[in-house]
Amino acid sequence: MPVPTGEVRLLGAIQRQLLAVPAAREVAVTLSHVGEHALGWMAIAAVGAAVDPTRRGRWAMVGVGSFGAHATSVVVKRVVRRRRPDHPTVTVGVSTPSRLSFPSSHATSTTAFALLAGAVSGVPVAPALVPVMLASRLVLGVHYPSDVFAGAAVGAGCAALTRAVWPTEAVQRVLPGSLRDDAQGLRTTLIHEENR
Repeated sequence: MPVPTGEVRLLGAIQRQLLAVPAAREVAVTLSHVGEHALGWMAIAAVGAAVDPTRRGRWAMVGVGSFGAHATSVVVKRVVRRRRPDHPTVTVGVSTPSRLSFPSSHATSTTAFALLAGAVSGVPVAPALVPVMLASRLVLGVHYPSDVFAGAAVGAGCAALTRAVWPTEAVQRVLPGSLRDDAQGLRTTLIHEENR
């Protein structure tokens, strides 16, 4: 058996503790499917746009920001090219679309979604959702701890950038009329919220 690195040992220890929690693996697999390619987060954003027409454009921002965060993580993965955990002490619990590990795309898109959806809805989504998603990637043995924390950091940066850029005139000009802030009379309110 190859000698495990420090982070492999840490991952193995975390995984053993988390797998002792009832239904941890089942929840982790479900979250894996929901977060795959940010599809679940984009679907929720689409539902938000449909049921909350006064903030349709802001829900579109949530969907675009979630996808943008996912795309950013994929680019970083291809630059860094870190391989996923592969050691007998780590149990892999789900298949993955690539062998690249850093950063976690699930952590990235989930963090971006949670922060953006929380800003739009007023519900603090991130404290409940982000830690669970990060833990789920360790339960399934498909990421190192540094992968998920880096993913959360990248996702937070993507969310901040999305919130800063979305209301700008350049972006608003290229959006369909129904998605523009002016269409819902939101521009003044949103500027006030950004300055709080």
